[in-house]
Amino acid sequence: MFNFLKKKFGKAVDKFEKETEKKIEEPVKLEKVEKKKWFEKIVSKTLSERDFEKLFEELEIVLLENNLAFDVVEKLKEDLKSKLVDKSIRKKELSTIIRTTLKKSLEDLFKIGEFDLIKEVKKKKPYVICFVGINGQGKTTSMAKVANLLQKNKLKCVFAAADTFRAASIEQLEVHGKKLKINVVKHKYGADPAAVAFDAIAHAKAKNLDVVLIDTAGRMHTEKNLMKELEKIINVAKPNMKIFVGESIAGNDCIEQAQKFNDAIDIDGIILTKADVDNKGGAPISVTYVTGKPILYLGIGQNYQDLLKFDSNNIIKELGL
Repeated sequence: MFNFLKKKFGKAVDKFEKETEKKIEEPVKLEKVEKKKWFEKIVSKTLSERDFEKLFEELEIVLLENNLAFDVVEKLKEDLKSKLVDKSIRKKELSTIIRTTLKKSLEDLFKIGEFDLIKEVKKKKPYVICFVGINGQGKTTSMAKVANLLQKNKLKCVFAAADTFRAASIEQLEVHGKKLKINVVKHKYGADPAAVAFDAIAHAKAKNLDVVLIDTAGRMHTEKNLMKELEKIINVAKPNMKIFVGESIAGNDCIEQAQKFNDAIDIDGIILTKADVDNKGGAPISVTYVTGKPILYLGIGQNYQDLLKFDSNNIIKELGL
């Protein structure tokens, strides 16, 4: 899915491995070594921290250029350093050490684990989900995709048009509602978004519906008034899940946005859109580690069924580890 995952990372790791191998093949001075330890010194070498730093530079540049967060790159670096620097390394073991360490590091990045939204939704009725993010990231469409998925699992939904700020936002949601045969609870533009959310929850209770999906105004994380408005929606609706929606192709901008929204309202999960056209792939690797929250789904197209359940094992496999 990600060109970066399939090509650039693999090439960079291969080069790092070869250059490290050359470094540990350099001759060692044996005049002060006891005779019985000569063989061990010849086949087992150590790598200095200075050499490691120089060898890692090129791999670090590749990682940063492909939208891995600095904190993630530092983690990979420190994990490798702990296994390679000042350790006795046999040439035949080097590849295994490097690749096993990188695999373990990436597994640690996703230690939050997988999250089964369908299973979670069935625990409470009505289950309230609030979708947040900035304009143009596919938030409303992603919400419709999730609703389609919930319906396929025999769960009845209602939409809350709590984006009363953006022109045509209510009409956009109504189009999705009509296609999916889901009612839309709405007020006039400029109305209190928290009141819309409250009414949608009341409607769900009255109609014995399973899930309330709240669409909110797309807002920049730097817009204080809109963020306060979002906080009010959260306080009134008390959603069971708050999902941040961002574009995978936005890279570090997406990661920063997710972190800011997490700081403001403590998000519970993440959906990354446009993952099918992400030719770098750093955001999916970084965003969970930076926020401490799981990626739930990847958007891979415009159709309702184009929602891929996130599986970190697939990313690790694509890296060839």
